Amino acid sequence: MELPEPGLDRVAHVRVELGDLLTVGPTAMGLRRIVPIVGGRIDGDRLSGEILPGGADWQLMHGDGSTTIDTRYTARTDDGALIYLATSGVRHGPATVLRRLADGEPVDPREYYFRLGVRLETGDERYAWLTRTVFVAYAARLADAVAYDLYAVA
Repeated sequence: MELPEPGLDRVAHVRVELGDLLTVGPTAMGLRRIVPIVGGRIDGDRLSGEILPGGADWQLMHGDGSTTIDTRYTARTDDGALIYLATSGVRHGPATVLRRLADGEPVDPREYYFRLGVRLETGDERYAWLTRTVFVAYAARLADAVAYDLYAVA
């Protein structure tokens, strides 16, 4: 049996605003850093709202320069539903490009790799489809935010 090729349906553009970086230090898993999430916005035809302060990215930096992403945060839709978002992914690229990102310089996202798997959960029936859908994202690191386009895997 031949399976159909999956497609991607763009759901929203997400901008996650970040607070000051906290460095826990070297651990057995890598250099542990915590990046507070202080706000942001989700804008799309099927999903729009504000990102609430209080989440974080509990990331690990590895010796090869790659970063493992592990975020958890909450959004409130424009019509009042609360949605839990969790991302896991990886960011890597040439050392010179990663240094420019770390310095807060604008860097074209085509110069490095930053991809996420995104899980969304809610108890609001209007958005029940979120909990039954697999999502991926193409991301970019900005000086004070992460921006990504959220796609549902069709």
